[in-house]
Amino acid sequence: MTKWNVYVTNEIPQPALDMLAEHCDLEVNREGKPLLKSTFLQKIQGRDAVLCLLTDQIDAEVLRAANQAKIFANYAVGYNNIDIPAATAHGIMISNTPGVLTDTTAEMAWALLFSVARRVVESDNYTRMGKYEGWGPMLFLGQDIFNKTVGIIGPGRIGLSFAKRAKAFDMKVLYTGNKANPQFEHETGGQYVSLAKLLQNSDYVSIHTPLLPETFHLIGEKEFKQMKNTAILINTSRGPVVDELALVKALETGEIWGAGLDVYEWEPKLAEGLSKLDNVTLCPHIASATIETRTKMGMIAAVNIIAAMKGELPPNCLNPEVHKSSSRQKT
Repeated sequence: MTKWNVYVTNEIPQPALDMLAEHCDLEVNREGKPLLKSTFLQKIQGRDAVLCLLTDQIDAEVLRAANQAKIFANYAVGYNNIDIPAATAHGIMISNTPGVLTDTTAEMAWALLFSVARRVVESDNYTRMGKYEGWGPMLFLGQDIFNKTVGIIGPGRIGLSFAKRAKAFDMKVLYTGNKANPQFEHETGGQYVSLAKLLQNSDYVSIHTPLLPETFHLIGEKEFKQMKNTAILINTSRGPVVDELALVKALETGEIWGAGLDVYEWEPKLAEGLSKLDNVTLCPHIASATIETRTKMGMIAAVNIIAAMKGELPPNCLNPEVHKSSSRQKT
């Protein structure tokens, strides 16, 4: 079998590249950052496959430039960075890496929750600056987590994994989504409620919904007014689900108590004033950043590409109609 010509848009863990190299001729962007659009368009021309990242905007222009490609394998679960209808129109399969980062992302959401509730970053900075002069009864008072109410927006795989961990802290679980989820309720004891009721009654709100037209700015000025002024918001999904300017205002005015963010509306840019606030913990989109998980993501992306090379339907294909159409044409 002739080796495919594959372009990888950024460095990923070596085991995944080694797997691809057994079957493909590879070129990898080693610059450690996304390419300029003009350079990106040049690099993908004539490729049989592209392994892309969530930071790569795969729009109609990109798909036209990659007119020889059979697949774009997205190194992510979310795929809001890809124009799926345009890819389908161009006969290009799109795949993602679902499942593998479920527990890792849920763990990160909990890490943020603990960090904000117990003011870990604030107290760490305070101690490093030499301000700690001894124990005090009012020093960095935070909030308890056990026996509180946690509201989960999006009862999918990650939301479910997050909710399971809440049971260890004897928390009441509320959740909301498009509809009630019997599996979620069976495994977590969670109660399905409206978004408004969830916001009004939750001490902690964790977002686990994908970015869709209907979830853009799902949490904004109106929603912050519905939350408790002691509430903490956690977002490890996608930045634009939250109106970041409204969040800054809510944190500045004490409308909510705090927030923990791993994603941002204009990533990597932060909303003005966000980085100056002490009641928010900010991480650089690292929810899936463990050695094990990032390696598995790369391996899944490689498997998707190798399957496409063999004329098979990639295991995680998001537009399988492209494969069906090409199979019919061959017969």
